[in-house]
Amino acid sequence: MDDKILIPISFFLMVFGIVYLIYSTRNRERLALIEKGVDASIFLQGKGSGVPAWKVFVVNVAFLLIGSGVGIFLALLITTYTSLNDGAVYPSIIFIMAGIGLLTGFKTAKDLDKE
Repeated sequence: MDDKILIPISFFLMVFGIVYLIYSTRNRERLALIEKGVDASIFLQGKGSGVPAWKVFVVNVAFLLIGSGVGIFLALLITTYTSLNDGAVYPSIIFIMAGIGLLTGFKTAKDLDKE
């Protein structure tokens, strides 16, 4: 058997094992609570309230892309008007601005959750 095929197979088995473990553990916990006579409405707590996850994801991705774009533009301006090395300026400015964008997205998503 070729060694290259073992990597995707082992990765798939690892992901499958983790997902199986999560769902089987959750199922056992729920069955144990039901056997104790706990009300089943505790499984629905947190559902329906708050902002949907896809909206938070879209806000964070939007701010990440905006930050990356501003970072590329700032790096272009810096390398054009200074004698700094392109290889150091571009990644550093892009990562800094992407981080600022993610931080802004996080704060915006937190504000959306308060509404």
